[in-house]
Amino acid sequence: MAVTDLNKFLVTFFSAKHCTIVENKEGVLTVQLTEEMDRALMNRPFYWHYIKKMGNQGDPMQLTLITNPNKKDIKGEWIHFGSPRLQQIMNYIHQNEKYTKLFQSMNAESNTPLYPWLITNIKVSYKGKHKKDELISIGLHLVNGSMKVEMMKELSAIPLQQMIPDYCYTISPMIKLESGFKRIERVIDDYIERQTHDWAEDSIHLLKKEITLLKHFYSNDENNREQQMEKELKEIENRYKPTITYEVINGGLFYLSPAI
Repeated sequence: MAVTDLNKFLVTFFSAKHCTIVENKEGVLTVQLTEEMDRALMNRPFYWHYIKKMGNQGDPMQLTLITNPNKKDIKGEWIHFGSPRLQQIMNYIHQNEKYTKLFQSMNAESNTPLYPWLITNIKVSYKGKHKKDELISIGLHLVNGSMKVEMMKELSAIPLQQMIPDYCYTISPMIKLESGFKRIERVIDDYIERQTHDWAEDSIHLLKKEITLLKHFYSNDENNREQQMEKELKEIENRYKPTITYEVINGGLFYLSPAI
């Protein structure tokens, strides 16, 4: 269910932002950024301020991202779930493109129906002794209720546009968006429940150990600083107590052909 192929996710993202894919081979992705993406990702505000003040076009940078751990020695930037660069991309999506409405691009010669899909990318965060984020992509057919995981892979091969194509018409959803989101939430809940959670047990074990050590320390403290102990107990609990949360990073309503 999880999007384990980070490379494909990145290709989809940069392609959607009209960046040129210079190279994509064996987990090494080089993209030619647009001005928009350079401004968003490369932290060069003074460069762009100067260039625009001079009336020039500017020169967006190329970015090489490495998702294959066996290629770390290649010149580029190692990117993985939880890395600052991926978090930066996720934040950009979250702030600028959380929801969208798109239509499959096609050259229809006669009336062609397009069916509504609710598609969401969801970040599941595991927090305890260690932290881990997982990206899950789910698509829900809003007419027949069928559901697909790793929907971003499907979309990466489908041309999309903002306006409905000529000779196409949309089918009205049978499932309301609110109900659709609840169905997707149940799938996520079920996915989480079916996992093994050894990491949570390790976190609880460490939490109990840290609490025992702290209480032992304060039991020998002649100043009897109870308030300070309570404060530190809460800090330990916040640090090690295992929690699982998830949030919708982005999503939208996509009208696709019956063949999908």
